[in-house]
Amino acid sequence: MRAVIAEDAVLLREGLARLLEEGGFDVVDCVSDGESLLRSVEKNQPDVCVVDIRMPPTFSDEGVRAALVIRKQWPDVSLLMLSQYVEERYAVDLLAGDSSGIGYLLKDRVADVSEFLEALRRVAAGGAALDPEVVTQLLVRSGRKDPLEPLSPREREVLGLMAEGRTNSLIAESLVVTEGAVEKHVTNIFLKLGLPPADQAHRRVLAVLRYLEHDHK
Repeated sequence: MRAVIAEDAVLLREGLARLLEEGGFDVVDCVSDGESLLRSVEKNQPDVCVVDIRMPPTFSDEGVRAALVIRKQWPDVSLLMLSQYVEERYAVDLLAGDSSGIGYLLKDRVADVSEFLEALRRVAAGGAALDPEVVTQLLVRSGRKDPLEPLSPREREVLGLMAEGRTNSLIAESLVVTEGAVEKHVTNIFLKLGLPPADQAHRRVLAVLRYLEHDHK
């Protein structure tokens, strides 16, 4: 898998490059800003980009804006976004369309090398990956009624894992239950939230986010 890294912090950028290469990725370019990222994607046609949400010159949303351009012009390029903090608006913006091949992780998650590489491979293969902390803040927003109130504790667990982009089999493995039991929980979740059930992990993530976006307008 060919990868491009967009990160302005030199040490983190170099560390990511080494981590990806050791994980079997071919790092074809490393850049430090959104404009350079767009030029690199056009030139190198990578399979996946690891992108910092905040980059020069304003350190606000350069990474997100570049990612949205990439999604439009090069839809086959997967994107794993990194952020220092949970920024709900950016997560919803990135997942507002087709969420296949998209990820949003906090930078602290990079410290867990195996977990980070697993998420990157999942995104590069067309799946989705959301940081558990991002999921938590999206699902339960300050001062708002909990949209998951109808769900049982086990259903909340399943939804959290589902929103991270895990398949039913991976959820079953994590919770030490049968895949059939997970399927029943998933069906109940969508029924209780008033959402149509879907099979693919990234469609389930998108459905949850659409529900939340509508619920809190």
